[in-house]
Amino acid sequence: MDEKEIISNQEEPELITKVGSLQELLERASGVRALLDYEHEDAGLAENIPFPFLALVGQSQMKLALLLSLLNPNLGGVLLIGPRGTGKTTAVRSLVDLLPDIKRSLCYYGCMEEDVEAGGMDAVCPECAKKFGQGDPLTKFEKVNLVELPLNATLEDVVGGLDPREKAHSRLRLKRGILSRADRNLLYVDEVNLLTDQIVDAILDASAQGQYTVRRGAMSATYRSNFSLIGSMNPEEGHLRPQIMDRFGLRVVVKGLEIKEDRLEAYQRTRAYKENNRAYAAQYGPSTQVFREEIQASREKMKGVELPDKIAQTGLELIENLELDSLRAEITLFEAARAHAAADARDQVNMEDIRVVAPMALRLRRSSFIDQYLADQSTETELLEKAINELIPLEDSKRD
Repeated sequence: MDEKEIISNQEEPELITKVGSLQELLERASGVRALLDYEHEDAGLAENIPFPFLALVGQSQMKLALLLSLLNPNLGGVLLIGPRGTGKTTAVRSLVDLLPDIKRSLCYYGCMEEDVEAGGMDAVCPECAKKFGQGDPLTKFEKVNLVELPLNATLEDVVGGLDPREKAHSRLRLKRGILSRADRNLLYVDEVNLLTDQIVDAILDASAQGQYTVRRGAMSATYRSNFSLIGSMNPEEGHLRPQIMDRFGLRVVVKGLEIKEDRLEAYQRTRAYKENNRAYAAQYGPSTQVFREEIQASREKMKGVELPDKIAQTGLELIENLELDSLRAEITLFEAARAHAAADARDQVNMEDIRVVAPMALRLRRSSFIDQYLADQSTETELLEKAINELIPLEDSKRD
C-alpha cells in the first residue's frame, strides 16, 4: 500500500466493482440491519454511518498515524492535538469501516491456539484442550471494534462493578467495564485531557499491565485489557498529565487546512454528507472495501518486516541527539517504521521510513521540568562529591 495512496483524497472516489452492490457493502460496513417490517412506528434510532475516511481532505500526517496504528497495535496508539473543528474526532470515527479482522477466542476464559503452541495443553482450560485435541477451532475471526470512552463515564463504567440487574434479584455478579470490552480493540477517548484523575489512573494501570483487577467486597475478577489507545484533545482546554501522555506512541499536531481550495472542498464534502450521509458514504463504499483489504494484508505482512542494524543505529543516534530519556521513544520509532514499511509492501525498514515517522514518534517527549530537575541534581551531586573529597580524600579512605 503506497504512502501516496494512503494520504491522497483530493479526487472523487473511484467506483470499484470488485465487491457486490453498494447497498450490501454499506449495510455490512456500518452494521445497520435492514428492517423487514416497515409498518412499525418509528423507533427514533440513529444509524451509524460515519464520514468516509477516504473523503477526508488534507491532514496527511493525522491519517497516516491512524492507519499505522491499525497495522501495528504495538505502536501504543495515537494522540491528536489541535484546536476545535480540525477533524480529529471525525477522522477517528471514520476508521470504523477500515478496521481489520483479528482472532478472538471462543472460550469463556479466552483460550487460543497460540496458548497451546506456547505452553502445551496445560495452558488452556480442559474444555479447550479437548477441542484442540479433536481438531476443533478455539478461535474465530472478527472485526476490531472502536470502543469510545465517554467524557461523563464513571469509574464504575470504566473498570466494571456489581451488575445492578443481578443485584435486583439478590444475586451478586460483576459486570465488565469499558476497559475490558476494549481488549484487542481500539479505545478512543475524546477530550482525553479532561478526564478525572481516577479514570486516568485506571487507564494507565490497565494499559501498562494488559490486565486489571476489580474487587467488590468478597468478589474479584481480573480482566484482559490489551487495547490501542487513541486520544484527541484541544490544548487550550487543559494540559494532559505526563503519565498518560507517555502512553501514546504517535503524537500528531493537527492544524486547520491552510489552502483555500482544500477548505472549500472540505465544506462541499461535509455538506454532501449532511444532506444524505447514506448516499455520500455509498460513493466511497467499494474503494473503502478495497482499502480495508489492503490494510488487512499489510497487517499480516507486519510480522515479517525486519529492522536492519544500520537503520536501528541511525534511529538510536537520532534519539541520543534529541536527549530523550524514555525507552518508549525507540519502541515507537522502530515499530512505526516497521508498519510504514509494511504499508509500502516491503519486508525491510529503510531510512525513508525513519524519516517519515520520526516527527510523529518523537514529538513531545522532552520535558522542561525534567531537564531542569536533572540539571539541579547534577549540580547538587557535584557539590556533594566536592565536600566528600575534601574531608575524606580517596587515598585516606583506601588506607583505612
